[in-house]
Amino acid sequence: MKQNIHPEYRSVIFQDLSSDFAILTKSTIKTKDTMLWTDGKEYPLVKIEISSASHPFYTGKQKIVDTAGRVDRFRRKYGMS
Repeated sequence: MKQNIHPEYRSVIFQDLSSDFAILTKSTIKTKDTMLWTDGKEYPLVKIEISSASHPFYTGKQKIVDTAGRVDRFRRKYGMS
């Protein structure tokens, strides 16, 4: 294998902002944020909007995420209430 061409593979925390769910896993993603995990160590933090804890397929609940009023504009445009 060639040296110095592969990204750093490290432990990273992914945190779902809508459900306050977090998981520690391995990734090559780069981030500036860090978070203290339950083992007392600090790991890089990646903030995500949807995970298995908040996705409708896994929770069975429909949740509409309104970003900048898009849902309201769609409903007004097509006459839905």
